[in-house]
Amino acid sequence: MSNIITVKKGFDIKIIGEAENNILYPKVDSYAIKPQDYIGVIPKMMVKEGDRVKAGSPIFYAKHNERILFTSPVSGEVQSIKRGEKRVIEEVIIIPEQTQDYEDFGKDPLVSMNREDVVEKLLKSGLWTLIRKRPYSVITNPEKSPKCIIISGFDSSPLAPDYNFLLKGKAAQLQLGVDVLRKLTKGKIHVNVSYEKTTCDELLKIEGAQINKFKGPHPAGNISVQIANLDPINKGDSVWYIDAQDLAMIGHLFATGRVEMDKLIALVGNEVLNPKYYKLKSGASLTNILEGNTNKENHLRYISGTVLTGKAITKDGYLGAYDNLVSVIREGDYYEFLGWVLPGLKKFSLYRIFLSGFINLLPKQFRNPVDIDTNLHGGKRALVITGEFEKVLPLDIYPMQLIKACIIEDIDLMEELGIYEVDAEDFALCEVVDVSKTEIQEIIRNGLELMRKELGE
Repeated sequence: MSNIITVKKGFDIKIIGEAENNILYPKVDSYAIKPQDYIGVIPKMMVKEGDRVKAGSPIFYAKHNERILFTSPVSGEVQSIKRGEKRVIEEVIIIPEQTQDYEDFGKDPLVSMNREDVVEKLLKSGLWTLIRKRPYSVITNPEKSPKCIIISGFDSSPLAPDYNFLLKGKAAQLQLGVDVLRKLTKGKIHVNVSYEKTTCDELLKIEGAQINKFKGPHPAGNISVQIANLDPINKGDSVWYIDAQDLAMIGHLFATGRVEMDKLIALVGNEVLNPKYYKLKSGASLTNILEGNTNKENHLRYISGTVLTGKAITKDGYLGAYDNLVSVIREGDYYEFLGWVLPGLKKFSLYRIFLSGFINLLPKQFRNPVDIDTNLHGGKRALVITGEFEKVLPLDIYPMQLIKACIIEDIDLMEELGIYEVDAEDFALCEVVDVSKTEIQEIIRNGLELMRKELGE
């Protein structure tokens, strides 16, 4: 049996450039492990430039917990360790060998392993870093247990990849991954899928977990929304979560004893000439898949992740540790004279001051994909109350009041207003509808970091 959960608030943004269900296998010249992909991690290096590593060899560990290792996705040579201001490590670049060599983590049967055995194997292989926790979206503490674990099997954000396609043929790995997670908690294992796309047999066939089907617009696919509907977080609670593709990597580790960080990623966006899926490893260079596959006539924004929550990268940048897609759209570095006076039929807007605002009132199937860019269409203004945030945020909180509490760094007020229940990504649609052009996600992230440091998480 499966639960059907309906999310009523939110909005689906349809954008030109959805990926076709074809897989390409590009050559990758280099890989990067980026400490900044992991919230709260200060790296301590275990290798130096010129060292040879295997796939699964440790590259650095987390300063706050020496047991948490970050390992290489490939075998090869550590070409460089790039540092930024104050010598902060930004990237560890690895050049892959033609023939891959792997660390051997053993193939002991899972039935004979206890919790500590499982935790130790995940830590040594570096795959423990795939499991994060709420609140704060940080890597989990191996010495603690969660109230439940959530496996995210769909994404509702714009141009999100099709998980039915991503997970095809991985049923055995996913089932073994769930069996591994069962060793880590006495609570429930939740497998969350989309109600609209229920053909993902690999997830629906999983045993030993509660299957939940989510129905509704974005942000139904956000972890915060799923937790709020399944097992809400209170102060002191901990809920762990992992992406379904990452779960398959854990299953592969316990089946073979080797670290294989392969995943399918979607290259999407209105400036991509041929949006398709690519088989890459975590941290892969994106140079070869972007070269010759984007519109050269425009100034472009390259994003590892979604257009709402991803991180801007350069054309020769690297795939983020937790990302399943790369988006390419136009930079909005232009000014539009008297743009607010025009009818705005082709502008994306949820407000009915433009004609497009009336079109967006139609059901999703009747709306055409829009051609967007990064232009804010206006400057920053005072933060004003419009009542629009509550229409697109399906969480039982007061968003405007929480934003203001984060700005003034009132910890007690932030707790009362539900800071533990949210993450920065939950406010992406609030940024879209915000007439003040405020960097709301940055404000929420700073508030979460303040809470995390104050409470010693």
